Amino acid sequence: MQIIPAINANSFEEVKEKIKLLKPYTDWVQLDVADGTFTKNIIWHNPKDLLDLETKLNIEVHLMINEIEKRVEDWLIPQIKRIIFHIETAQDPDFVIKKIQDAGKEPGMAVGPDGSWTHLAHFKNKVNFFQILGVRPGLPGQELQEETYEQIRQLRKFCLASPAGGRSCIIEVDGGVNKENAKKLVEAGADILCAASAIFKGDIKENIEYFKNVA
Repeated sequence: MQIIPAINANSFEEVKEKIKLLKPYTDWVQLDVADGTFTKNIIWHNPKDLLDLETKLNIEVHLMINEIEKRVEDWLIPQIKRIIFHIETAQDPDFVIKKIQDAGKEPGMAVGPDGSWTHLAHFKNKVNFFQILGVRPGLPGQELQEETYEQIRQLRKFCLASPAGGRSCIIEVDGGVNKENAKKLVEAGADILCAASAIFKGDIKENIEYFKNVA
Protein backbone atom coordinates (compact mmCIF):
# COMPACT_ATOMS: atom_id res chain seq x y z
CA MET A 1 0.00 0.00 0.00
CA GLN A 2 1.22 3.47 -0.91
CA ILE A 3 0.28 6.85 0.53
CA ILE A 4 0.33 9.84 -1.81
CA PRO A 5 -0.15 13.35 -0.39
CA ALA A 6 -2.65 15.40 -2.38
CA ILE A 7 -2.37 19.14 -2.94
CA ASN A 8 -5.57 21.13 -3.34
CA ALA A 9 -4.43 24.74 -3.77
CA ASN A 10 -5.85 28.07 -4.83
CA SER A 11 -2.59 29.31 -6.37
CA PHE A 12 0.61 27.94 -7.82
CA GLU A 13 2.57 29.61 -5.03
CA GLU A 14 0.65 27.41 -2.61
CA VAL A 15 1.37 24.37 -4.78
CA LYS A 16 5.11 25.07 -4.70
CA GLU A 17 5.13 25.70 -0.95
CA LYS A 18 3.36 22.41 -0.21
CA ILE A 19 5.69 20.50 -2.52
CA LYS A 20 8.65 21.88 -0.52
CA LEU A 21 7.03 20.74 2.72
CA LEU A 22 6.47 17.24 1.37
CA LYS A 23 9.82 16.74 -0.34
CA PRO A 24 11.66 15.08 2.58
CA TYR A 25 8.92 12.53 3.26
CA THR A 26 7.50 11.20 -0.01
CA ASP A 27 8.36 10.22 -3.57
CA TRP A 28 4.97 11.06 -5.06
CA VAL A 29 2.50 13.92 -4.90
CA GLN A 30 -0.92 14.39 -6.45
CA LEU A 31 -1.98 17.80 -7.76
CA ASP A 32 -5.72 18.38 -7.83
CA VAL A 33 -6.96 20.38 -10.82
CA ALA A 34 -10.41 21.98 -11.07
CA ASP A 35 -11.60 24.86 -13.23
CA GLY A 36 -15.31 24.91 -12.41
CA THR A 37 -16.43 22.97 -15.48
CA PHE A 38 -16.78 19.59 -13.74
CA THR A 39 -16.75 20.89 -10.17
CA LYS A 40 -18.57 23.64 -8.32
CA ASN A 41 -15.32 25.22 -7.19
CA ILE A 42 -12.20 26.53 -8.92
CA ILE A 43 -8.67 25.83 -7.75
CA TRP A 44 -5.26 26.01 -9.41
CA HIS A 45 -5.49 24.62 -12.96
CA ASN A 46 -2.73 26.08 -15.16
CA PRO A 47 -0.38 23.43 -16.62
CA LYS A 48 2.06 26.05 -17.93
CA ASP A 49 3.01 26.87 -14.33
CA LEU A 50 4.62 23.45 -14.04
CA LEU A 51 7.04 23.97 -16.92
CA ASP A 52 9.48 25.84 -14.70
CA LEU A 53 8.95 23.66 -11.64
CA GLU A 54 12.05 21.87 -10.40
CA THR A 55 11.38 18.98 -8.04
CA LYS A 56 12.51 15.39 -7.62
CA LEU A 57 9.03 14.32 -6.60
CA ASN A 58 6.99 12.26 -9.04
CA ILE A 59 3.79 14.10 -9.95
CA GLU A 60 0.36 12.78 -10.80
CA VAL A 61 -2.44 15.18 -11.69
CA HIS A 62 -6.09 14.56 -10.91
CA LEU A 63 -7.95 16.35 -13.71
CA MET A 64 -11.44 17.32 -12.59
CA ILE A 65 -12.24 19.12 -15.84
CA ASN A 66 -14.71 18.69 -18.70
CA GLU A 67 -13.94 18.23 -22.40
CA ILE A 68 -10.98 16.06 -21.48
CA GLU A 69 -10.40 14.95 -25.09
CA LYS A 70 -9.62 18.54 -26.06
CA ARG A 71 -7.64 19.46 -22.96
CA VAL A 72 -5.60 16.46 -21.88
CA GLU A 73 -2.80 17.43 -24.27
CA ASP A 74 -2.14 20.57 -22.19
CA TRP A 75 -1.00 18.30 -19.34
CA LEU A 76 1.33 16.07 -21.35
CA ILE A 77 4.45 17.82 -20.09
CA PRO A 78 7.74 16.40 -18.75
CA GLN A 79 7.05 17.20 -15.10
CA ILE A 80 3.99 14.94 -14.97
CA LYS A 81 4.27 11.14 -14.72
CA ARG A 82 0.63 10.10 -14.26
CA ILE A 83 -2.64 11.61 -15.43
CA ILE A 84 -5.97 10.75 -13.81
CA PHE A 85 -9.13 11.67 -15.71
CA HIS A 86 -12.78 11.06 -14.87
CA ILE A 87 -14.77 8.65 -16.96
CA GLU A 88 -17.76 10.97 -16.41
CA THR A 89 -16.00 13.69 -18.43
CA ALA A 90 -14.88 11.53 -21.37
CA GLN A 91 -16.88 10.95 -24.54
CA ASP A 92 -14.07 8.80 -25.93
CA PRO A 93 -12.01 7.33 -23.06
CA ASP A 94 -9.89 5.20 -25.42
CA PHE A 95 -8.78 8.35 -27.24
CA VAL A 96 -7.73 9.97 -23.96
CA ILE A 97 -5.88 6.85 -22.80
CA LYS A 98 -3.96 6.62 -26.08
CA LYS A 99 -2.99 10.30 -25.91
CA ILE A 100 -1.58 9.81 -22.43
CA GLN A 101 0.26 6.61 -23.30
CA ASP A 102 1.70 8.03 -26.53
CA ALA A 103 3.23 10.81 -24.42
CA GLY A 104 4.94 8.23 -22.19
CA LYS A 105 2.65 8.88 -19.21
CA GLU A 106 0.63 6.49 -17.05
CA PRO A 107 -3.16 6.86 -17.45
CA GLY A 108 -5.44 6.48 -14.47
CA MET A 109 -9.24 6.50 -14.67
CA ALA A 110 -11.41 7.91 -11.89
CA VAL A 111 -15.07 7.63 -10.99
CA GLY A 112 -16.93 9.73 -8.44
CA PRO A 113 -19.78 8.92 -6.05
CA ASP A 114 -22.43 9.46 -8.73
CA GLY A 115 -20.83 6.77 -10.89
CA SER A 116 -20.13 3.09 -10.38
CA TRP A 117 -17.08 0.86 -10.40
CA THR A 118 -18.76 -0.99 -13.28
CA HIS A 119 -18.07 2.00 -15.52
CA LEU A 120 -14.36 1.30 -15.05
CA ALA A 121 -14.43 -2.46 -15.59
CA HIS A 122 -14.10 -2.34 -19.39
CA PHE A 123 -10.79 -0.50 -19.08
CA LYS A 124 -9.08 -2.98 -16.74
CA ASN A 125 -6.29 -3.82 -19.18
CA LYS A 126 -6.10 -0.36 -20.73
CA VAL A 127 -5.13 1.91 -17.83
CA ASN A 128 -2.41 1.62 -15.20
CA PHE A 129 -4.76 2.15 -12.27
CA PHE A 130 -8.23 3.13 -11.18
CA GLN A 131 -9.20 5.86 -8.76
CA ILE A 132 -12.31 5.66 -6.59
CA LEU A 133 -13.24 9.17 -5.48
CA GLY A 134 -14.95 8.97 -2.12
CA VAL A 135 -16.37 12.52 -2.17
CA ARG A 136 -18.02 14.92 -4.61
CA PRO A 137 -15.37 16.18 -7.04
CA GLY A 138 -13.71 19.44 -6.10
CA LEU A 139 -14.36 20.77 -2.64
CA PRO A 140 -11.79 19.80 0.03
CA GLY A 141 -12.61 18.71 3.58
CA GLN A 142 -15.56 16.46 2.73
CA GLU A 143 -16.27 13.23 4.59
CA LEU A 144 -15.73 9.94 2.81
CA GLN A 145 -19.04 8.55 1.59
CA GLU A 146 -19.92 5.20 3.13
CA GLU A 147 -20.58 3.49 -0.20
CA THR A 148 -16.92 3.99 -1.14
CA TYR A 149 -15.91 0.84 0.72
CA GLU A 150 -18.33 -1.29 -1.27
CA GLN A 151 -17.17 0.29 -4.53
CA ILE A 152 -13.61 -0.74 -3.68
CA ARG A 153 -14.63 -4.25 -2.62
CA GLN A 154 -16.64 -4.85 -5.78
CA LEU A 155 -13.90 -3.52 -8.07
CA ARG A 156 -11.30 -5.66 -6.29
CA LYS A 157 -13.58 -8.71 -6.56
CA PHE A 158 -14.03 -8.09 -10.29
CA CYS A 159 -10.29 -7.80 -10.82
CA LEU A 160 -9.57 -11.03 -8.95
CA ALA A 161 -12.27 -12.89 -10.87
CA SER A 162 -11.12 -11.71 -14.31
CA PRO A 163 -9.71 -14.35 -16.69
CA ALA A 164 -6.04 -15.30 -16.34
CA GLY A 165 -3.65 -13.21 -18.38
CA GLY A 166 -5.23 -9.88 -17.59
CA ARG A 167 -3.39 -7.24 -15.62
CA SER A 168 -4.36 -7.04 -11.95
CA CYS A 169 -5.98 -3.78 -10.89
CA ILE A 170 -4.30 -1.07 -8.87
CA ILE A 171 -6.95 0.82 -6.92
CA GLU A 172 -6.29 4.32 -5.65
CA VAL A 173 -8.72 6.01 -3.24
CA ASP A 174 -8.96 9.78 -2.98
CA GLY A 175 -11.21 12.17 -1.07
CA GLY A 176 -12.04 12.05 2.63
CA VAL A 177 -9.13 9.73 3.45
CA ASN A 178 -8.03 10.13 7.07
CA LYS A 179 -6.49 8.24 10.00
CA GLU A 180 -9.87 6.92 11.11
CA ASN A 181 -10.78 5.21 7.84
CA ALA A 182 -7.38 4.35 6.33
CA LYS A 183 -7.23 0.80 7.69
CA LYS A 184 -10.77 0.03 6.55
CA LEU A 185 -9.97 1.31 3.05
CA VAL A 186 -6.90 -0.92 2.83
CA GLU A 187 -8.92 -3.90 4.08
CA ALA A 188 -11.53 -3.19 1.39
CA GLY A 189 -8.83 -3.50 -1.27
CA ALA A 190 -7.16 -0.12 -1.78
CA ASP A 191 -3.55 -0.13 -3.01
CA ILE A 192 -2.97 3.64 -2.89
CA LEU A 193 -4.43 6.20 -0.49
CA CYS A 194 -4.42 9.89 -1.38
CA ALA A 195 -4.85 12.29 1.51
CA ALA A 196 -4.74 16.07 1.72
CA SER A 197 -6.08 17.49 4.98
CA ALA A 198 -5.00 14.41 6.94
CA ILE A 199 -1.42 15.00 5.78
CA PHE A 200 -1.13 18.76 6.15
CA LYS A 201 -2.94 19.21 9.47
CA GLY A 202 -0.35 18.83 12.20
CA ASP A 203 3.08 17.27 11.71
CA ILE A 204 3.49 16.19 8.07
CA LYS A 205 6.22 13.64 8.81
CA GLU A 206 4.25 11.98 11.62
CA ASN A 207 1.07 11.92 9.52
CA ILE A 208 2.78 10.25 6.57
CA GLU A 209 4.44 7.73 8.88
CA TYR A 210 1.06 6.90 10.38
CA PHE A 211 -0.38 6.03 6.99
CA LYS A 212 2.69 3.99 6.08
CA ASN A 213 2.26 1.99 9.27
CA VAL A 214 -1.35 1.23 8.35
CA ALA A 215 0.01 -0.73 5.38
